[in-house]
Amino acid sequence: MKLPIILLTFALTVFAAGEYSNRRAPGFSLSDSHFQQHDTQDYRGKVLIVDFIQTTCAVCQKLTDVLLRVKASYGDKIGIMSITTLPDNYGTVDKFVAERKISWPVLFDAGQVMASYLKITPANPKVEFPHIFIIDKAGTIRNDYNGYDDIHLTTTSISEDIDKLLK
Repeated sequence: MKLPIILLTFALTVFAAGEYSNRRAPGFSLSDSHFQQHDTQDYRGKVLIVDFIQTTCAVCQKLTDVLLRVKASYGDKIGIMSITTLPDNYGTVDKFVAERKISWPVLFDAGQVMASYLKITPANPKVEFPHIFIIDKAGTIRNDYNGYDDIHLTTTSISEDIDKLLK
């Protein structure tokens, strides 16, 4: 009796997760606009949200507002790392951070980290912003959302994912 329940639970977890979930999160260290390095290893033992954004993207701006509420609710129990790439630069990011009062690091990527998370290849060159990854305390991606298409990116839905991982 236990085996069918375990298999069903596993199947529901796998099929409920996003396209890039249920694998080890690629490690990285990137700098912010003040040249301070931030490493995913610094967040081991916490639920971590990795958020790929562009500061001019309206959906990204709305998602950042959602993440501000999530961070206010969970405090130090979670970490958030937002990652930008060109055409963003130090000026656009600093302005974005100041306007929204973001307390977590917003980092710069030349494309390698994004490629490893989104499995970008010549056969799969697609990048859509925003895209978030929810990573468990052990460093496994448990869910991911393409925010441009996914209407589920709400404070409630992200909090439900976090609550499951904090148990």
